[in-house]
Amino acid sequence: MKVWIDLANSPHVPLFEPVVRRLREDGHEVLLTARDHAQTVPLAHDAWGDVTVIGGASSAGRIRKLAGIFSRAASLRRFASRLKPDVALSHGSYAQVVAARATRIPAATMMDYEHQPANHLSFRLANRVIVPDAFPEAALRRFGARGAKVVRYEGFKEELYLPELDGSARVLEDLGIQEDAVVAVLRPPPEGALYHRGGNDRFDEVLAFLEAADDVEIVLLPRDDEQRARYAHRRLTVPERPVAGSALLAAADLVVGGGGTMTREAALLGTPTYTVFMAKLAAVDAELIRRGLIVDLRAPDGVPAVAKKQRDGARRAGERSDAIYEVIVGTLRRVVGA
Repeated sequence: MKVWIDLANSPHVPLFEPVVRRLREDGHEVLLTARDHAQTVPLAHDAWGDVTVIGGASSAGRIRKLAGIFSRAASLRRFASRLKPDVALSHGSYAQVVAARATRIPAATMMDYEHQPANHLSFRLANRVIVPDAFPEAALRRFGARGAKVVRYEGFKEELYLPELDGSARVLEDLGIQEDAVVAVLRPPPEGALYHRGGNDRFDEVLAFLEAADDVEIVLLPRDDEQRARYAHRRLTVPERPVAGSALLAAADLVVGGGGTMTREAALLGTPTYTVFMAKLAAVDAELIRRGLIVDLRAPDGVPAVAKKQRDGARRAGERSDAIYEVIVGTLRRVVGA
């Protein structure tokens, strides 16, 4: 197969790294496009040398974002018309799904957040929708995906790519962080996203609590230049360039997430993890809270426990990787053969 994968946001790079590697090892050709948004392009260039950059960050506002999707889709359509892939694959790249439909290329889209309004577009246009078991059936029906169009996998998408890690401090050394300190990693909220309007006072409250605590080293991973500038003068470290996220989360003593993906990564890696995500909670996050792997700090007055975590050897976060990959590649084969 000639598989076209579009990377529309930073988390898509680690998500698709094992997919790209294994597809190529199995003899398939992989075409890669990336949107110049957040850290997507530098991360993609670090992972692969053959990435075509198409489109950039979208403007604020629902109408402008929608216009941005269709503008980028037009550019992606020209790319697809020229290179003629057999199948398109993404994790919620709405522009790719539009472009694929316009060029009559079958498309599979992955998604694990049932409150994303743009699912109305991608779920209806895609040939297959790949979701975790926890994804609510009612949301699939509401977005126009039902029956044979829906493919489910067990677990969480983060288990596809999270390696087994021993909590090595190398990534901390690179950042100049003292290993004997309590290391707190914070990820700000996805401000401006369609599913997250406005700011997040709880995130700033928890940040202030950690800044005032003794022997705490804070590493903050901003989503964009605006967040980088906003937090640059606080008592914390903001990396100058993208870091190995999963290694940093495994090395941390606690993680506070204002979003979804990195919060789940930390929880699955065994690091004490707290969520202050103030948009509608995803079913996958609710499941991790139910299992005790994420602590809900959205209510006022709650604070994280400040302590060194126990280092208990390698994590098993990647044990479902093979099974999830087989679901993905099996879906692509069925779509191409349809």
